[in-house]
Amino acid sequence: MIGYALLGKKWYEVLAGFIKASVGYMILSVGSSGLINVFRPVIVGLKGRFNLSAMVIDPYFGNNAVDAGVKAAQAGDFSLANVSFLKGANVSQYMLLLLFAYILNIALVAAKKHTKLRSIFTTGNVQVQQAATALWLIMFCFPGLVGVPALIFMTIILGLYWAVGSNLTIGPTQELTDGAGFAIGHQQMFGIFLASKAAGWMSRRDEVRRAKNPGKTSVFDKKLEDIELPGWLSMFNENMVSTAILMTLFFGIIFIVIGPDYLIKLTSEGTLTGSAALVEGQSFVFYILYNCFQFAVYLTILQLGVRTLVAELTVSFTGISSKFLKGSVPGVDCAVTFGFGSNNAVTLGFMAGAVGQFIAIGILLVTKSPVLVVAGFIPLFFDNAVLGVYANNKGGLKACLIIPFICGLCQVFGSALIASWVQMYAFGGYLGMFDWATVWPLFTVIMKYLGWIGAAIVIVFLVVIPQLQYKAAPKDENGNCAYFLEVEDYEKYAEYRDAAERQAVAKAEGK
Repeated sequence: MIGYALLGKKWYEVLAGFIKASVGYMILSVGSSGLINVFRPVIVGLKGRFNLSAMVIDPYFGNNAVDAGVKAAQAGDFSLANVSFLKGANVSQYMLLLLFAYILNIALVAAKKHTKLRSIFTTGNVQVQQAATALWLIMFCFPGLVGVPALIFMTIILGLYWAVGSNLTIGPTQELTDGAGFAIGHQQMFGIFLASKAAGWMSRRDEVRRAKNPGKTSVFDKKLEDIELPGWLSMFNENMVSTAILMTLFFGIIFIVIGPDYLIKLTSEGTLTGSAALVEGQSFVFYILYNCFQFAVYLTILQLGVRTLVAELTVSFTGISSKFLKGSVPGVDCAVTFGFGSNNAVTLGFMAGAVGQFIAIGILLVTKSPVLVVAGFIPLFFDNAVLGVYANNKGGLKACLIIPFICGLCQVFGSALIASWVQMYAFGGYLGMFDWATVWPLFTVIMKYLGWIGAAIVIVFLVVIPQLQYKAAPKDENGNCAYFLEVEDYEKYAEYRDAAERQAVAKAEGK
């Protein structure tokens, strides 16, 4: 509403924009929560059927674990784990951390001439989850740090991460959306950057190979949207159809493994309700079809919400940035990417990541790991599907399958290592998404073993990243850096970027 007002829109246009943005966000929320609910029978069934009492990698389970750990530390209850380092922490502290880290993010963008940062992290529910987990990890590294000094230090680390991480996603997101004018503020910001870079490297390597062997091309080199499937396979060109079929095959097997008897038992106990419930005499085949088809239903709803929200958000934020933070973009929920690129990349990225997660969990079981991980739907879907979209955009089908698969492995192994080390596993959950299974565990190791020197290394690392991005940006026709044009005039920036990429490919072919 403020953004539209600052653009000088008429009162009824301001009202209409506000309503459409709000309704779009509500639609997106319905789609997201629906996908999570559909997955519940799988998580509950696998956990109970095979007596898996373990840590769930899921942002909401992770948030609950922090709450439980803080309360246990305050009560002096160390029966589950020794979390005495959390004695000086409380729930209101990480809400203050959220507020001050957000203010720091805005200040860093306001000083973009020096910081080279252009994105403001605006995803509120994610900020709550990350503030809670960051508080736990930093308190673990510096247990004697309490009160105002602790809050200041945590604000610097988390505020920098939000500003730098969302800034890293600007390039890949502008390319994916053809300059839609937003970044991603979520749990896999470093993951998006790395996935895009890795997929781009794979694509350039394939281009060089094809240049040397013109006749040797593969369907795996193409983007999903460029693949025309022949005959009966053409039905997979329809996202709704492909999602329903692939999810039925994928989860149908899991439902069969769990078995109807156990699902009926869970229903009688009140654990499964609504469409997830299976009662005596109900057709198990149609139960599987109905629940698997709901993935297609809620994914379609989510994409409608994305299109509605983004259309209004990008316009309204222009009003804010033009008045107060010129040349900045909002970092929004990663689900907005599902409205761009290939729809099938969402499904295939999710499935490839799920395979990676299940293999990693199997390895933990075989090796009798002291920490057993249970897959949570949010990392499974909102990490891997998102990375699949970016990977396909830069590297085609091959990248869409390989990169989310690797992400799935990282989510399980990284979460198991960090959560067991910091004792969070004892409270049943860990955030578990890509950045928090890779980047933040690395930060924690550095700060724990190097102390304040390690903290300085982490801060310098984050500060240097946008400076390196600025240095690596293409030059305009006058030899000036085009870095800020990426958000101010994307069409012009794309010309300079494409020219630089052509030169790089020509150089590689020459070698």
